Amino acid sequence: MCGIAGAIDLTGQREFPARRLLAMTAAIAHRGPDDEQIHIEPGVALGARRLSIIDLAGGRQPLCNEDGSVWVAFNGELFEYPEIRRKLLDRGHQLTTRCDTEAWVHLYEDLGERMFEEARGQFAVSLWDRKTRTLILGRDRVGICPLYYAKADGWLLWGSEIKAILASGMVRAQADVRGIDHLFTFFCAGTTRTFFEGIDSIPPGHFLSINDGRIAKKLYWDLDFPDAGQERRLDDPTPLIEELQAHLETAVERRLRSDVPVVTYISGGLDSTVVLGLCSRLRREPIPAFTVGLDRAGPDERAHSTEAAEMLGSPLTTVVMDRSKIGETFPELVRAAEGPVLDTSCAALLRLAQAVHSQGYKVVLTGEGADEAFAGYVWYKSQKIRDGAYQRIGRTIPRLFRNLIARSVAGGRMVIPPEQAIGGVRPAQQDMYEMISQCKPILYSNAMKDRLDSHSPYADLDITNDRIQRWHPLNQSLYVGYKVMLAGLLMISKGDRIAMNASVESRYPYLDDDVIAFSAGIAPEYKLRGMTEKWILRQVAARILPSQIANRPKTMFRSNLAQTFLGPQRPAWADQLLSLDSLRATGYFDPESVQKQRRLQTLLPRMTPARFVFDVALTCVASTQLWHHIFCGGGLCDLPVWTPPVKASD
Repeated sequence: MCGIAGAIDLTGQREFPARRLLAMTAAIAHRGPDDEQIHIEPGVALGARRLSIIDLAGGRQPLCNEDGSVWVAFNGELFEYPEIRRKLLDRGHQLTTRCDTEAWVHLYEDLGERMFEEARGQFAVSLWDRKTRTLILGRDRVGICPLYYAKADGWLLWGSEIKAILASGMVRAQADVRGIDHLFTFFCAGTTRTFFEGIDSIPPGHFLSINDGRIAKKLYWDLDFPDAGQERRLDDPTPLIEELQAHLETAVERRLRSDVPVVTYISGGLDSTVVLGLCSRLRREPIPAFTVGLDRAGPDERAHSTEAAEMLGSPLTTVVMDRSKIGETFPELVRAAEGPVLDTSCAALLRLAQAVHSQGYKVVLTGEGADEAFAGYVWYKSQKIRDGAYQRIGRTIPRLFRNLIARSVAGGRMVIPPEQAIGGVRPAQQDMYEMISQCKPILYSNAMKDRLDSHSPYADLDITNDRIQRWHPLNQSLYVGYKVMLAGLLMISKGDRIAMNASVESRYPYLDDDVIAFSAGIAPEYKLRGMTEKWILRQVAARILPSQIANRPKTMFRSNLAQTFLGPQRPAWADQLLSLDSLRATGYFDPESVQKQRRLQTLLPRMTPARFVFDVALTCVASTQLWHHIFCGGGLCDLPVWTPPVKASD
């Protein structure tokens, strides 16, 4: 992994100031502490910070092809680089490094924009074609690596993190209230919109082509599923189980390719333990594992993690967090994620990545992506129950029941989107989205409502695949999971941003292209059989792990939400951020309503819709206030604000 940044003149061939570009790369130095290089020519500037993992001595970038006509700065990994390299050599290309960055310029020479067809892995890439004066900015298929862009003073600026764009000194940090509204709907800012006005994210599976001042956004890949009833289904599923095992072994083997040692995260559950087990089998020796323990701050899986590590012979490092430590870490988490974060357990993962770094490691394999591929979340079970009710009693009664629950939360001021607001279907997640949305009429200020101007966050999701209505309902929901939660929440708040904050590259075997394609093609009952999630993955696990691990029920790794900011161990800055003065200063929320809901949270019974919704909502309020303080001017509490490490200058 690395960090990239740059600029292209949309009006001509002005030269971008070197000091300004170096300020941008300095802001993301944590992504690449091993090296820094820039390339500037009339009209364009490329910069890179390098975390050296492959070809430690020879992989400096930006780099170019033989005649210097194509330049690239690249963040990520092309896991099939050895195979790509052999193909390029066979086609007569001259390669001067063993680094996968060099593959990009030669793939472009052969394929042009079609280079993404052979670029399989996790990446964000900036490529400059001097002859046609074309810039390409592209992102991997499922959005593992981030890439942001903004326009200012006739320039298009880009960076692996928003900090790079802000550090240019050309873009001011201002809130996008529609992005904040996404948080109170989808738990994240989605895949294109960010929390910053005027700064956008390139969607997964897309690239921008910039030529002669024109910016074209192009789709090069989208997840697809068979039509309902046409999925792969066998009388004896054994061959499918064997095929999945082979895909996972290949995915893990690819992600073990490195010139530095590789370690793993482990939760004690199924997904990460399968990865650790496959690593041990392929390496024929145990590899180090890292885990988190929660001390009275949520479900604690230390016993399961320890058991799994002992069975596989892996040395285990455990980072223990309690509510107080989560609160202490949360400002650093929000600064790393560059947006409000709902899931307070992400603070524990930030500390986990720091533990990996402190022991001298740069690469870690994780189990993220298995729930998206094999229906691991509880809402997929809820959808199955819901759809069964539809078949038995029709849609009217379940809809009335949902509205009754919403009314009990919102007190009559309900937010109910169209029944099929997401791509013309009703995925499993929409029940959850509608539930959390009921807090908006109560917590939003009148000014916030005016600024939103009745805009629907669903309109921003860009779920436009015209095949979605032909898929099985479970696959419709899995698609939405990949598009919204995976890229918008998990890869930011739990993935790339959190690991790279500690100069650690995280790799995801379950997000391998072949694993995703396989899981998309098989019948829904191999994913969710009855109420057993990830059924086919459990069959693979039974071949390589002890039965008590393969059959262990799923436990979502999460810590307490609002208790971090409302409970007796809350940090001092929480009360400052939620004070009447601070709430009035930002203007997003109604101060009196927030104070009232804080008091009610101590009185409401635990297992009620209202308690759940406002537990989530007040966490979002506190996190939004914290984000605003850190990035949008400060003044809300005693915490420091983010400032660029180097001042941009002409």
